[in-house]
Formats: sequence, C-alpha cells, structure tokens
Amino acid sequence: MDTVTSSGGMVVAPHMAAAEAGAEILREGGSAIEAMIAAAATIAVVYPHMNAIGGGGFWLIAEPGQDPKVISACGPAGSGATIAAYNRAGHGTVPARGPLAALTVAGTVGGWQKAFEAAGSLGGRMPRRELLMNAIRHAKEGCAVSASQQKLTEEKLAELKDQPGFASVFLKDGKPLEAGSLMRQERLADTLDQLAAAGFDDFYRGDVGAEIAADLERIGAPVTKADLQRYEARIRKPLKVTTKAGTLFNAPPPTQGLASLLILGLRDRLPAARPESFAMVHGLVEATKRAFLVRDRVVTDPDRLPEPVSPFLEEAWLDRTASEISAARALDWPVKSALGDTIWMGAIDARGCAVSFIQSVYWEFGSGCVLPRTGITWQNRGASFSLHPEALNALEPGRLPFHTLNPAMARLSDGRLVTYGTMGGEGQPQTQAAIFVRHVLNGMPVGEAIDAPRWLLGRTWGDANTSLRLESRFDPDLAEALKRAGHDVVVMNEAYSDTMGHAGMIVRGLRGGLEGAHDPRSDGGAAAA
Repeated sequence: MDTVTSSGGMVVAPHMAAAEAGAEILREGGSAIEAMIAAAATIAVVYPHMNAIGGGGFWLIAEPGQDPKVISACGPAGSGATIAAYNRAGHGTVPARGPLAALTVAGTVGGWQKAFEAAGSLGGRMPRRELLMNAIRHAKEGCAVSASQQKLTEEKLAELKDQPGFASVFLKDGKPLEAGSLMRQERLADTLDQLAAAGFDDFYRGDVGAEIAADLERIGAPVTKADLQRYEARIRKPLKVTTKAGTLFNAPPPTQGLASLLILGLRDRLPAARPESFAMVHGLVEATKRAFLVRDRVVTDPDRLPEPVSPFLEEAWLDRTASEISAARALDWPVKSALGDTIWMGAIDARGCAVSFIQSVYWEFGSGCVLPRTGITWQNRGASFSLHPEALNALEPGRLPFHTLNPAMARLSDGRLVTYGTMGGEGQPQTQAAIFVRHVLNGMPVGEAIDAPRWLLGRTWGDANTSLRLESRFDPDLAEALKRAGHDVVVMNEAYSDTMGHAGMIVRGLRGGLEGAHDPRSDGGAAAA
C-alpha cells in the first residue's frame, strides 16, 4: 500500500468522501480541527453502518508543540435507564437492539461544538455551514452505498429490519441497499442543515433536540428531553506513557485508552524482537492480555473508578509486569471480551496542529433505531452496561458506559508527531500497537505498516470468537510457533479482513513534511491538502 505525502496538510479516513471533505477545508485555509468537523459530519452520512450523529466520540487535539487535550463526547445513560425498569420488562441483560438499547445520550454533536470552540480560540473562522456542506449534500442528493455497508446489513438483517425507522432508510423492498446504489437521507440532511444554521447546541437544547426527544419517547427509549438538555461534552487531560521512542497519548476512562498505552509501555520493556518474528507478535499478544486484565478491572465511568489508573502507567508497574511475561509461553486465555463498530480519522494541518478522532454507534447501525423526524440513527453504547448492581459497569441513570473508543497520538523523541488509530472494538489497542511498532520501532513505511498482516485476540464485529486470529498472509511457520507456545491460533481464510479493523496514520516530520495512509481493508484513504 502506497504512502501519501504532503507539505500542506492531510486527512485520513475510512471513506474517501470524508477524507476529501476534510482536505477541502484545509485547502481553503481551515485548521485540522475544522477539517475534522467536516470529515466527521461527512463520514456520519456516507458510512452509516459504522457511525452516526446519534453516537459518541473522542478527540485528541494537539496544538503545535504542545501535548494534546481530550474532548470526551460520550453521553450518559438516560433517566429511564434503571436496572429495575429492565428487570420489570423481563430483561436479564441490556438488549443489544431496539428502543431499550437506545439508552444513552448521543455525545457526538456536543464534541463537534467543543471542537468548533477550540478552532475559534486558535483563530479559526470557517462557518458551520461550510464545514457541514459536503455532509448535507451527500445526505440530500445521495451517496453510493459502500461494499461494507451492504455486507454488514446482510449479515445483521434479521436483528435490524424490524427496528423503528430502519427499513425506510437502509432497506429497499425489505432487502439491503446494494453496493454502488444511491442512498438518500433527506431527514438527516434537514437536521444537518438546521445545525449549520442554528448551531450545534440545537441538537440538545433547540428544535432538533425537541424533535429527538419526541421520537425517543414515541419509540419507548429511556433518554428524555431533560437528559439531552443537561448534556455537554467535556475537556479532559489525556493519559500518557513514556517510552524509549517518545511520549504516547490516549483518551482516559471511560475509554480503553489505558489498555492501548499499557501494551506499548510493556512492549518497550521486553527484549528486542526481530521485525515480523515470533518474538514480536508473541510479545505484543502477551502485553495485550496483561493490559486487558487491568482494563476490565478498573475502567468505567471516570467518576466511579475503583482505583486510580495512573499508577499502571508508571515505571514500577510496567517494569514488574513486563518481567512476568514469558518469552516462550502464552498466558492462559480468554477473559471477558468487548465488541464494537467505529471509525477513526486523523488530520494534521500545515501549522502542525494535529487531531486524532474516533466516532461510533457501538455495534453496526447501533440500536438499529432511526428517528423519523430527524433521520438520526441512535447508538446502542449502553448495551455495555451490566444489570448486576455489583458489576463494575452497572447500569444507572447519568452513568457513562465503558467505551472501546480510543484515539491515539505520539510525540517522538526525534521530533516527529504521529496521529494514529483504528476501529474494531477489542482490536483497537492491538492494531494501534501493531502499526506503531511496525512504523516507529521497525522502520516500515506508513503504508506498509498498515497493509501488513494483522492479528486479533478476542472479539469484534459481533463475533464470539476469542481465539488469536491471524490473517492468511502470515508465514505458516510463525503461526505454528505461536501454537507451540500455547496460543489458540486460528488462521483466517482472508488475506485482508474487516475483522482486523480499519487503521490509519499520519506522521509529521521535524521539517513539517507529512506521510499518511489509511487501511486497504476499508473504503477510504489519505487526502492531501
């Protein structure tokens, strides 16, 4: 896979329409933050199976020469989302689809508002209408259905087809829209047009918010008008870990950003491994297991953490835990796994302002509910809550759910800035580690690092498999070595599998040159300004 270069800015995204929408803003003099708002709005229209404005998101924004700040745009459980209410309805777990799965406030547009304010504080002057122009056009005039949208709609049709509003937007005569056919979303176009005119806050406290609340009440979802009116995205400090290569940043709880940093922090303390060797893959998989054990023990709503997370990123814990990793034997597995469907996008402008961004509705098409007055697909992120009161992520009104989402960024010791990430639920920390190690530590060009065969320990994309899965392009001798070490290895039939996520990376050199690429497993790419 080729690496795209530029000196004037770059956007990478899993759909080229989103990458181009962002790059167009950069060409017109906008910042990376403004470009990402445009890309975020566009991807919500053209890639609706993976994200929507009825979901949540997280931003890492780094001004030139500074550490990034986080915009946490995830919403809490609604007022009606109580354990007692779900038990009375006969549920032992939170439903994955339908109105009772649409139980958390959508934070995505609140994140756009915070990002818009951040861009303004840096001198940004791009009007909202210009930022949303491409998204509105694609929704109103139509956009081509992607191959992955058709595939996932077919796979999940039985659980989606009868959800409120779904068939009217994403099916034709009861069947999935075919790849390449035109998909129009007129109500969503009207909603985006209203947000462009009235402001992003209208989603929560204006006409759009009133329409959303009415629709949610009509279908029986637990989120109320008051819940929407109370919501505001938050600015937070990132988590970070120091390695020999530089300082790595990621989002704090309720995301699994901690796990992503722990994997690379532990890898930094393992013996040097030859590129693409057993030692490289085995070491990263074993670091992943230790990171996931910590994640599943401590990551929840940041106001309800059972213990601080910062000690896990300090030298003492990392040194001790790395010393416990066997170079030859695998730790017994599995443990409980997480799911998720998401998009990651990155942008860097000519000044060096960088954005790592992730936006999601959790599972493909989220709850499956499409609100008729606004055309908004609502997330099912609250399906990650437990109905057991003693659980770490027990359901409670106002509580933030656990998020697989985690955008990544790194300031390297040699002066380079790296913004990178992926979708893929449980696979996100693993793919982040793979592309970081391959490019930063092993010197692979960006495009090759993303193209190279990947592995996945655990579940993603609605799959219950917890084995260590390898794409078929891996050396068979490596797969056998991993089996002998005790890994439960499954070699997939696919050379490039969606299961491995859709990754992207942009690297800014010391003199300002950019190198970037996005995953051949997706429908996207890199667009230079």
